[in-house]
Amino acid sequence: MLPRHNEPIAAIATAPGRGAVGIVRVSGPGLGPLVQALCGRALKPREATYLPFRDAAGQPIDQGLALYFPAPHSYTGEDVLELQAHGGPVVLQLLLARCLEAAAAPDAASGRPVLAGLRLAQPGEFTERAFLNDKIDLAQAEAIADLIDASTEAAARSASRSLAGAFSQEIHALRDALVHLRMLVEATLDFPEEEIDFLRKADAHGQLSNLQQTLAGVMRRASQGALLREGIKVVIAGQPNAGKSSLLNALAGAELAIVTPIAGTTRDKVQQTIQIEGVPLHVIDTAGLRESDDEVEKIGIARAWDEIAAADAVLFLHDLSRAETPEYAAADALIAGTIAQKLPASVPVIDVWNKIDRVALVGGEAAAEAAAAGQGGERSHPSVRLSARTGEGLDALRRLLLEVAGWQAAPEGLYIARARHIAALQAVDGHLMEAAAQLHAAGPALDLLAEELRLAQNALNAITGEFTSDDLLGVIFSSFCIGK
Repeated sequence: MLPRHNEPIAAIATAPGRGAVGIVRVSGPGLGPLVQALCGRALKPREATYLPFRDAAGQPIDQGLALYFPAPHSYTGEDVLELQAHGGPVVLQLLLARCLEAAAAPDAASGRPVLAGLRLAQPGEFTERAFLNDKIDLAQAEAIADLIDASTEAAARSASRSLAGAFSQEIHALRDALVHLRMLVEATLDFPEEEIDFLRKADAHGQLSNLQQTLAGVMRRASQGALLREGIKVVIAGQPNAGKSSLLNALAGAELAIVTPIAGTTRDKVQQTIQIEGVPLHVIDTAGLRESDDEVEKIGIARAWDEIAAADAVLFLHDLSRAETPEYAAADALIAGTIAQKLPASVPVIDVWNKIDRVALVGGEAAAEAAAAGQGGERSHPSVRLSARTGEGLDALRRLLLEVAGWQAAPEGLYIARARHIAALQAVDGHLMEAAAQLHAAGPALDLLAEELRLAQNALNAITGEFTSDDLLGVIFSSFCIGK
């Protein structure tokens, strides 16, 4: 623990701006004298007391509730004082300044500061102390930020489950099974002269197989949780006037992008986050892709290609009313080729055949086939036909987006997860695969097997923070708001 973690801290714990109630929070060892100085009396633990908050001259700043939580029964595991006042920013700043002033004032009896070293908290420092004092693990700490930042109801519920420890419990169960298997391997290494085959009698093969199967289930649920937290970036691309802006508006249910019959109306990206079954999709409308002499439009087209290259999924929009036109089909084929060059094979591209309301169904199918033939005759991408104007086919597109994102119907008990959790679980999977290869070898190298199991355990421990560098902690907690 760094020296700064022993220093008392204070901050406004509610969001900036006006509100009915605002909270100033203080955390640190030995807050009793500060409580007396601020409140004029001792406070009963965990009992709200209504009283005036006064400045150094005894003039009232506000009236509100004071709550005192002695260690270790508090959020941070230290003594915690919360002053709940009216939520005006000036009032809260005055209260915070009063806390710092009262802490620095000399104590009447000893002459020393009432609470030496009280300082303003850094972002996430209250939650960091809760982690360092074993009130929560690192995955639960991250879930607090995810709960605050949740953009959908499903994400909020999943973050709440992670905060309650659902994800951590699965990681701990994996770790316990892994530790047991490591114990067997280490025992075999420590007593090579023994005739007892520890690994065979303990069914090490079966234990490792069960461990891999359990890990696979955790990885599936964690991947779903990461989708709930992160969502996916979906870029709408295509020629001018294919209906890209209309599709964005239709998906968002609002007139976000300007729609006109004039080609090149969209000059820059327009972004909106929507949700489908609780999964956030960050949908980006881009400039129409074509050759242009207009400098402003050329910049928009260049930005469109940048967005396409960074997409998690691309909606390649085709205009069915023009699909049989040779010039249009050739331009679509050129765009398709460029998209294939810029995108990894793992990034899905969905062919969206728009404006079915303008063509007869049979004619529309023929036009789509002709366009596909013009692009090389292969339809390797999933596709959907719709009308952005009437909404026909939008539900099919929504289902397809969830499918290519890898989303499955959310099971009860799904927990939130982050990209670093997925990376750690993938590392565990890789080490267990190497361990299995060693275990199944004709002459297993038990020292290498033991090392792979040790590395797998370290990767698991990194998720909950039992094996984590200070640099990683700094990155995680710096993303929190001040006061949390």
